[in-house]
Amino acid sequence: MTPPVRKRTKIIATLGPASGEAATIGALIDAGVDVFRINFSHGSAATQRRLCALVRDEAARRGAQVAVLGDLQGPKIRIGRIAGAGMSLEAGQSLVIDPSLGEAPAEGDRVGTSYPDLARDLRPGQRLLLDDGRIELAVEEIAGDQVRTRVVTGGLLGSGKGINLRGGGLSAPALTAKDLADLALAAELDLDYLAVSFPRSGDDVRRARTLAREAGCEARIVAKVERAEAVADDGVLDDLIEAADAVMVARGDLGVEIGDAELIGVQKKIIRRARERNRLVITATQMMETMVEHPLPTRAEVFDVANAVLDGTDAVMLSAETAVGRHPVRVVEAMVRIILGAERHAGSRPDPRLARIFHRTDEAIAMAAIYTATHLEATAAILCLTESGSTPLWMSRVRSGIPIYGISRHPKALRAMALYRGVIPMPQPATAATDPAEILRLAMEELKERGELAAGDQVLCTFGTVFGRRGETNTLKILRVE
Repeated sequence: MTPPVRKRTKIIATLGPASGEAATIGALIDAGVDVFRINFSHGSAATQRRLCALVRDEAARRGAQVAVLGDLQGPKIRIGRIAGAGMSLEAGQSLVIDPSLGEAPAEGDRVGTSYPDLARDLRPGQRLLLDDGRIELAVEEIAGDQVRTRVVTGGLLGSGKGINLRGGGLSAPALTAKDLADLALAAELDLDYLAVSFPRSGDDVRRARTLAREAGCEARIVAKVERAEAVADDGVLDDLIEAADAVMVARGDLGVEIGDAELIGVQKKIIRRARERNRLVITATQMMETMVEHPLPTRAEVFDVANAVLDGTDAVMLSAETAVGRHPVRVVEAMVRIILGAERHAGSRPDPRLARIFHRTDEAIAMAAIYTATHLEATAAILCLTESGSTPLWMSRVRSGIPIYGISRHPKALRAMALYRGVIPMPQPATAATDPAEILRLAMEELKERGELAAGDQVLCTFGTVFGRRGETNTLKILRVE
């Protein structure tokens, strides 16, 4: 029996009105979704509870290991209310941004903002970008709390559109009062991953982790890289990456702040530096945007997804495409095809970590396993018996076409591994045995029955001689399937 072809790159799908029912969630899992994103910017706590329960139910029904990622809203730096269809702005006209308007609609050339300290962060000569950069304003004068600007690029400005400062520098905190309240909900839902919006540095990420733990939330922390300050200095970027468990290249706000011309180079740098530091990395925003309406992606979108895959991203993320789009299942099916096509040409590359000194036995075993697997002819798979998922994470940082089975008895570790590139989460076979050799034998038998291994296949196995203790992986064995 020919083993199934599995994609190595994972898919994250955002839930919303188009994908909020059990049948659609089940179909998305069948199509290839590994992680579902619940956006705390939209919907009530009751809705978010319902969505999380549906994901867990549909995954359990299929015996699938699927993670749930909660995305905190972060600071809302937006234009205030505008009556009707919007305010038409033309180049050269003046516009005053005045937080004193509060909830009142714009009047004349004055429009409100949700960020009362905007004036304190600005100085004349800077450029503000509204509505994802579609409208550009030049700051001319700061008058108390008012920001007086001149329109450089006009357009139709609607209520609640985002405000970015070119080059970054807006000082709104990464966590708001709403986010702090949502941490309690994240703990209640037992989320697997928690995304922090607009962190400026590693300190923001560390503070978020501390507050999450105090709220009882044990989720792994995803730092969304979307501020210019986070990427302006490599030291700041590296600290932010190392403070998190995963990073997300959030290309919407990041692209507005640093400019589209810089975005692709920065994306590649973030992916590379995250992998070098043993962190997961997600590439997000408008990856298949035309499929919100249309049944097929553009060639440019195909290249965009494939490029991220070839660079080694752990996951590609869908936002509006699955949340509100007309073709949520078809877009996932299309993304799977693109991923598989790109991975057929990715190959493997030497990794600099294989030449460095290791200070942990379990990391050394992980690197020894992946090195051996890629250099030993006819290795069919790596079986990694793990408590926390750390050993398969380290293995997944090195390019290889060899499937890595992360075998664990802990549901939370299995769901976490759903995001690791090239790692297949596998529940530990039901047995009272505590002997790793027996557990691995049963796992190989199960994989043989599923057609993923065949008699005579050569496999590498890693495990700890002390069963049930984290960080104890100290053994690498080469076995053959009976």
